[in-house]
Amino acid sequence: GAFSGFTSLICLQPFDLLKTRLQQGDGASNHRQGFLVLLVRALGIAGIARNVIARDGVLALWQGTLPTLLRNVPGVALYMSTLHEARSAMAKTAYFAKSSPSALSLSVLPTLTVQGNLLAGAVTRTVVGTILNPLAVLKARYESDLYAYRSLWQAFCALARGGPSHLFRGATASAMRDAPYAGLFLVSYEQLKREGAAFAQPLSYSSTALVNGFAGAGAGTAATFATHPFDVLKTKLQVRNEDRYHTLRSTIRTIWMNRGIMGFFDGISLRLSRKVLSSAIGWATYEAILVFIHNQPRLVPSIT
Repeated sequence: GAFSGFTSLICLQPFDLLKTRLQQGDGASNHRQGFLVLLVRALGIAGIARNVIARDGVLALWQGTLPTLLRNVPGVALYMSTLHEARSAMAKTAYFAKSSPSALSLSVLPTLTVQGNLLAGAVTRTVVGTILNPLAVLKARYESDLYAYRSLWQAFCALARGGPSHLFRGATASAMRDAPYAGLFLVSYEQLKREGAAFAQPLSYSSTALVNGFAGAGAGTAATFATHPFDVLKTKLQVRNEDRYHTLRSTIRTIWMNRGIMGFFDGISLRLSRKVLSSAIGWATYEAILVFIHNQPRLVPSIT
């Protein structure tokens, strides 16, 4: 889990930085001109990238990588391991166990019903996300240009001085994003994996990894579209300090008044690109490592 998280976040950190910079904005727009707004936002992404590179160089696109590592590597490891244990326990129950797992896939993950996957993904992701929310706030503020932290320690101390209200800013919006995302992702992932195995009939670990990668990309696409408005709310709550962004309700009202429905989809293309790629890389890597570990006893000769 940690290795798959590390692999994907190093490659995809620029997407996160640009998404945060785009979502942190407070400007109003004419939400009736939907297509024009989309075009302007697309050009805005390119403009943000150019400004970052012109001011601080290409490596500035990886600003916030350290807090991202601190949050995502243990976060992905904790989520993957906890999810695996939860699914393994649920697979032993009559209600959640899937009666006829597919024999076409080389996956060693526990197989559950749709209800089991929804529950396991939603609960695990919410618990892990809440525990690591202070690091998520730190990550968002490091990626934003609204703060001028000189070091990670200074940023953490400033956040800690604010108390629990600052450490857990956006936790509700994060839970509203993460619970349905994880549940929808797992259900879609398992379904796409079964259909991919039935279509391609993978007989090797490399072909299985390819099927798992496509399944992860497809599941990430569906879950991202469904939960993106909560990601916008989370970012606003974590990086803006104005009174109008102080609560979830006031943040929703402010975005609606300023931007209309389009305001809830700021950065959708960036998050979609990142989630599709990270899901494909992360889950294909994770399942490949599980298969490797699962097969280790067969590779070690017995001692007589």
